[in-house]
Amino acid sequence: MTAAPYRRIAVLDIGKTNAKVVVLDSGTGAEIAVLKRPNITIKTGPYPHYDIEALWSFALDALKTLAREPGFDAISITTHGAAAALLDRHGQLAMPVIDYEHEYPQAIRDAYTALRPSFDETFSPRLSMGLNVGAQLHYQRTAFPAEFADVATILTYAQYWTARLTGVAANELTSLGCHTDLWNPKIGGYSSLVDRLGIRALMAPIRSAFDALGPVLPEIAAELGLAAPVPVYCGIHDSNASLLPHLVHREAPFAVVSTGTWVINFGVGGDLDHLDAKRDALANVDAYGRAVPSSRFMGGREFEILSAEIGPVDEKAAQAAISPVIEKGMMLLPNIAPGSGPFPGKTSRWIGAEEASREERHAAACLYLALMTNACLGLIGAKGPIIVEGPFALNETYLMLLAALAGRDVVALPGSTGTSQGAALLTGIRPVSGAETHVPPSDIAGLAAYRDRWYAAME
Repeated sequence: MTAAPYRRIAVLDIGKTNAKVVVLDSGTGAEIAVLKRPNITIKTGPYPHYDIEALWSFALDALKTLAREPGFDAISITTHGAAAALLDRHGQLAMPVIDYEHEYPQAIRDAYTALRPSFDETFSPRLSMGLNVGAQLHYQRTAFPAEFADVATILTYAQYWTARLTGVAANELTSLGCHTDLWNPKIGGYSSLVDRLGIRALMAPIRSAFDALGPVLPEIAAELGLAAPVPVYCGIHDSNASLLPHLVHREAPFAVVSTGTWVINFGVGGDLDHLDAKRDALANVDAYGRAVPSSRFMGGREFEILSAEIGPVDEKAAQAAISPVIEKGMMLLPNIAPGSGPFPGKTSRWIGAEEASREERHAAACLYLALMTNACLGLIGAKGPIIVEGPFALNETYLMLLAALAGRDVVALPGSTGTSQGAALLTGIRPVSGAETHVPPSDIAGLAAYRDRWYAAME
């Protein structure tokens, strides 16, 4: 990528849990300003849905504030996947943007299961709730036919926000290719589901994530107080935004563990031949349109739940508790957050934790997360160093355990998630290497036997 004439890039980053607007310095890659708010689900209406207008008001207020100080001269977008915006002929939302954690009636689920393409076509597994965007569209089309009849355009979620800023409607490959059931990565085109749902004519044109779709609309630019035209880039799925900086400057093979609400694992340089659809392994599509073996579990949500239950602990004391936890055989089994991950259908339970201290429970929770991550990496045949970014990159206990379990170097990229930095790269700036912490594999007494007992306890 060639350098672009941008000093600062504003990134609208809408995750499942939080939304933020970040300004990054193109020379250093540093986040020099950030404003954020929770991403709220509205429970009323036809179905649970995101508070789009509250997010839009937040985005405008944040961009207006940041336009004054520190300023920006380009905008990029990144959002979570498993969402689509359905617009009417006036460009307004024809139906609310559904929360992917909403579960549909059994009859609708069964009908969709019979309708969707095979894993061999889409490399997208059948997921619970609305984690397949195709399932969302089928539900909206089936349960609300009158409202769906008003839909004129279907947009992937990041591109909805780009369209609101520019007036230009588009779809994009990373969002189409993240377990939607709508994309066939082998042919690089829509899957058969698009025609089965009768929505091909509704799908907005596909544009590259790297395309500047247009400047901010004049009326919005005036509201933001922009002194000059500001281009808005097409946008990218958040996990693929995290992956992008590594694709630019690392040699395959390597693995990326992108942590947030979800732990998304990418096996760069791998193939699609051994993916197990029943264990939440799938293909994502990167910003260049290439299929990447991937796996996932809801590790961030799970650790949030566990941390609330366990309470605050001293990290060094938790690390010291690893050996006693292994010796006692104290362990946590999956799944705290049901419905996804490498061990479907399992119900979480503690073993040997009756008299455990807070530090021991924390150590066992970190062991659980490292075991789950390592299992996910095994499912995609990941090779080479393991790059961990996002909140888990700050968890020294987890990093040490993952390196020991995998027997490979772990490279931690601390700080905020890489989504904003990756989205900024769409504007053509060069990636800037940040601080890295290298964690070599260590020999932890009893860990291999503990891992075997953990697997056996699930049987």
